Amino acid sequence: MPPKRVKKVMTLPINVIFSHLQKKSRVRLWLYEDSRLQIEGQIIGFDEYMNMVMDDAVEIDSKKNVRQEVGRILLKGDAVTMIQEAQPVRPAEVQPSGEQ
Repeated sequence: MPPKRVKKVMTLPINVIFSHLQKKSRVRLWLYEDSRLQIEGQIIGFDEYMNMVMDDAVEIDSKKNVRQEVGRILLKGDAVTMIQEAQPVRPAEVQPSGEQ
């Protein structure tokens, strides 16, 4: 009996973004130009260019280990290198906007 072939399915990047939008999950976005900064929040909208509107966004500086709330933002699609599901955030880790 010949071995069964596994059919490979291609997943489009826009479908991954749509999946996070539907699940209302928090995501972490790695930025293209600045590898030490990441943005974490909930995707509430996007377009065909993968520009994204994020709510409750937090800017994370991985070098200084500092998190700063930035609220609702529009992030240009070509600024994103990678999207991953985020770990739940503990309230004590986040600094309100304007505090350093």
